[in-house]
Amino acid sequence: MPDPAPAPAPVPVPAPTPVTILVDADACPVKEEIYRVAERFGAEVRVVSNSPFRVPVSARVKRVVVSDGTGGPKFDAADDWIAEQADARSVVITADILLAERCLKAGARVLKHDGREFDAASIGSAVATRAIMEDLRAGMDGVGGGPPPFSKADRSNFLQALDRVLVQLRR
Repeated sequence: MPDPAPAPAPVPVPAPTPVTILVDADACPVKEEIYRVAERFGAEVRVVSNSPFRVPVSARVKRVVVSDGTGGPKFDAADDWIAEQADARSVVITADILLAERCLKAGARVLKHDGREFDAASIGSAVATRAIMEDLRAGMDGVGGGPPPFSKADRSNFLQALDRVLVQLRR
């Protein structure tokens, strides 16, 4: 009886590109939560700002301090860097509606700090509302409230949303 043919060598399956969480860090109240969830999912984190922030010592977490190219801070430098890095394997954390719009066009998922997700269906009305509110504030000569205080429910909603998005991107 002839020897059976050797089994073919297994074909290596490339590991998926890790998800990168891009954090618009200057006014982000959920950085600690992002670090914890990213560690659990094996995601990379880029904490992007105009000035240095303390970040955990981790091979997965990197601080990115941006400037205008002359060493000084530039108003939109962090937004520009995030938008350039955003892609379909990215989750962007920001409350900046115009940055969210740019990142969505690049294929990224975008979450606000309170867990609400910007998407193709919601970004148009968010941009329009932002423009209306900007006009109203301009006519009020500095009188205005600002966003409501960040709550425990916002933090919880954010954690659930980030977890959900990372599970979806893992597939």
